[in-house]
Amino acid sequence: MVPNPTRARRAAAAAFFVFSLFFLAASLAQAREPVVAKEFMVAAAHPLAVEAGVEVLGRGGSALDAAIAVQMVLGLVEPQSSGIGGGAFLLHWSQRERKLRSYDGRETAPAAAQADRFLRDGKPMPFMEAVVGGRSVGVPGVLRMLELAHQRHGRLPWEELFSHAIRLAESGFDAPPRLSKALAEERFLRDALFFHQDGKAKSRIVNREYAATLRSIAREGAGAFYRGAIAADIVRAVRSHAKAGDLTEEDLARYRALEREPVCGPYRGRRVCSMGPPSSGGVAVLQILGILERTAFARAPPHSAQAAHLFTEAGRLAFADRSRYLGDPDFVSVPTRKLLDGKYLQGRAALIGERSVGEALPGDTEATGTSHLSIVERNGDAVAMTTTVESPFGSRIVVRGFILNNQLTDFDFVPGSANAVGAGRRPRSSMAPTMVFEKETPILILGSPGGAMIINYVAKALVARLDWGLDLQEAVAAPSLGTRNGPTLLEKETPYAALEQGLTERGHRVVLLPLVSGLHGIERVPGGWRGGADPRRDGAAMGR
Repeated sequence: MVPNPTRARRAAAAAFFVFSLFFLAASLAQAREPVVAKEFMVAAAHPLAVEAGVEVLGRGGSALDAAIAVQMVLGLVEPQSSGIGGGAFLLHWSQRERKLRSYDGRETAPAAAQADRFLRDGKPMPFMEAVVGGRSVGVPGVLRMLELAHQRHGRLPWEELFSHAIRLAESGFDAPPRLSKALAEERFLRDALFFHQDGKAKSRIVNREYAATLRSIAREGAGAFYRGAIAADIVRAVRSHAKAGDLTEEDLARYRALEREPVCGPYRGRRVCSMGPPSSGGVAVLQILGILERTAFARAPPHSAQAAHLFTEAGRLAFADRSRYLGDPDFVSVPTRKLLDGKYLQGRAALIGERSVGEALPGDTEATGTSHLSIVERNGDAVAMTTTVESPFGSRIVVRGFILNNQLTDFDFVPGSANAVGAGRRPRSSMAPTMVFEKETPILILGSPGGAMIINYVAKALVARLDWGLDLQEAVAAPSLGTRNGPTLLEKETPYAALEQGLTERGHRVVLLPLVSGLHGIERVPGGWRGGADPRRDGAAMGR
């Protein structure tokens, strides 16, 4: 009998796929052991920050109290990703009220901002030219947001929540691996806080200026940051930079954090909720899930080329809508309800065929340096908070021991879109702090950093947990994939590299590259909680 080459290739591919799945299972098992706790849990991007949150919960603090303590430490030990010079979005679940709230601490553009802010000779300037310097700095929002949420959900005094970070800033800490790597690769930041005079990055960092700043904020409230000496120093640093910005003290004094309605949608019999506009993250994640639920995704073998095809095509459609419709809802009309409508999603799902469309178009609705923390307390209250300074080390401007964001580069550089630069506007984000509910009970709390790829990372973790039955630690460690409505991206040096041929045959243009998510989450299990911390970063999950 003459061998059938096609059948032989398929058999070899099937054998390799089975081998890949065994390798995948082994790699997930070796990544990290899941952490289980009975009373409360914190999952965040660095163990020192997690310890601060656990200490607050152990003293009877609320989940929101713990979130403040965690953020203050993250701003110290992971300054390339988040801090008080940036912004954040936060979901808060009140078990007693059975109510989910979302808080918007996104940065705002200065009053002087114009739509052509990032144009030069009528053309978009190179990205890093826009990033570095005062031009990219928006009014930081994280402290006003945390203060607003603390007034409603705090249990311990505001002042007590800063002590852990203050002590650590004064005593010093060994630079964690990701910070050391970021400093070694950094081309623009050369502040004495992080570097010796010979230009080498410090292996141990003491930040007394940050400690003094936190003491003022702890004692006087967030107002100490937005008015007075700290505000004056922020403005001076922005306006005196070689690439000066136009931020004013009035811009800082005028900033307000907002409570907004969360966005929610069904998936596999559960309710998935996330942050709405000005973040595009929640809407896009819900669109991906809603589209997948209307395809054959549930029948596709986990981790297969067919599953990857359907997942990335759903992402392609969601990103097309994101680009066209999502912006600051206080300035543009965002058709959120229509984008999440079941009939609309059915129409989008019907566009997915056996071959990739390459680049999707937005639908007709008329007739996104970041970190994440997840916390749950004894009484069942929970927080999911994604926090950012945008690019690693933000604008590269250091003031009083903290990094100022470059969040304004999240606006579209070319005027005319829903996400155009404008006075007081909040740039579109991709942050997607997420909670999953079963019968009005939170069963999953998670989120990730990663720029626009946040949407893909969160959606991947959700399908890995809810469709494929992985536990949360396995789900966050699973290889990443996705698209931003361009090439299909697969995480290199993982078993997903074996999917390249199958996707190419389906018309995908595949690119293998590092996809460094930072998923941190908590899931409900019998008798307590299980945490998951992304092995691609320095994070941890701890509880009691």
